[in-house]
Amino acid sequence: MTTILVVDDEPDLEALVLQRFRRQIRAGNLAFLFARDGVEALDLVVRHPRIDLALADLNMPRMDGLTLLGRLQEVEDPLATVIVSAYGDMANIRAAMNRGAFDFLTKPIDFADLEATVAKTLRHVTVLREARARRAAAERAHAALARYFSPNRVAELAAESGAPSLASQRRDVTAVFTDITGFTALVETVEPTVLTDLLNGYFAGMTDIVFAHGGTITKIMGDALQVLFGAPDDEPDHAGRAVACAVALDTFAEGFRSRWRAETILLGATRIGLHSGAALVGDFGGGRYFDYTAYGITINTAARLEAANKVLGTRVCASAAVATRVPGFRGRPAGDLLLRGRSEPLRAYEPLSPEGSEDSATGAYAAAFQKLAAGDPSALSAFAALVGTDATDTLASFHLRRLLNGQTGTKVSLQ
Repeated sequence: MTTILVVDDEPDLEALVLQRFRRQIRAGNLAFLFARDGVEALDLVVRHPRIDLALADLNMPRMDGLTLLGRLQEVEDPLATVIVSAYGDMANIRAAMNRGAFDFLTKPIDFADLEATVAKTLRHVTVLREARARRAAAERAHAALARYFSPNRVAELAAESGAPSLASQRRDVTAVFTDITGFTALVETVEPTVLTDLLNGYFAGMTDIVFAHGGTITKIMGDALQVLFGAPDDEPDHAGRAVACAVALDTFAEGFRSRWRAETILLGATRIGLHSGAALVGDFGGGRYFDYTAYGITINTAARLEAANKVLGTRVCASAAVATRVPGFRGRPAGDLLLRGRSEPLRAYEPLSPEGSEDSATGAYAAAFQKLAAGDPSALSAFAALVGTDATDTLASFHLRRLLNGQTGTKVSLQ
């Protein structure tokens, strides 16, 4: 139903308007509100926020039409206003038009002209509201996209053409999961304001790195991130981007921990898991909200590899499916992991930075791991030598403990 506010102090006008528009009122198409001056009109506007159109006289007591028009134009959604006055007020009518009035009518009112003007103004209101709705929807969509994609990707997706589809589809991707060790316990001991600063700084740095490598953030869950490479558009080198991103995330997270440690906040290490393969990717928000995410064994496996770091003593763990897709992949084999939900072991690696891969200890570790895989009894002394040289090498320590406990080979059960 369309609601029209009539603001005029003439006593007979209300009856004339109701008589003229009686059929539309009975049909439920039109409703009228009446005010004697601008003060009453503003009160009605507050109490009836869905008014579509105002018809306002210029000369009224307490608050005249020009003052009322100015007040109606100050709100976020200005009310379309038609000024009604005599020919002798043409200077004021021009002033009203300059201040935002949509149209004007002269007195005495020609009701045929009034009907035509009302119809024209309501068409204008409809078009204007539709444009505002489209703009608001676009702004909401842009804000939603900005949570997931880099600024350049958001601009592409917001473009009218040439943007990749967000509809659900099966794609070849690399999934990355991150999680902070012991974060739940930390929450119980840190002041809320401090925790807010910590998380804001952490996620700002992490998301900047993800976006810089072309990744898509599909979820932020507490202190954890779920990231995709290879969606929504094709990235043939998605595995390489993911590995480079994971190494950069690890470097940032360790530096971030050190800075907060100086403030006596003992933030846990960030664990990262990566896996490549097919996944069902798309917007699964059900039409009510935007939720670009992914499902499938590839996603689950990446999450399992993130958790595997806790057992292995590593911070970053990537599957062979990732490593074999990256030319010149740099990393140490961690073992053949029997993950929960999988029947076959999966070879996992600890990705390294270019500097770390050239370390002499990396070559020594590779030789020790070859002996472990071959069942060579000298693997124990080889890993013992690695740990003796660097007691902080947690992956070498992990395999040394296994060998000391009588375990052999590279198969590690995490089920």
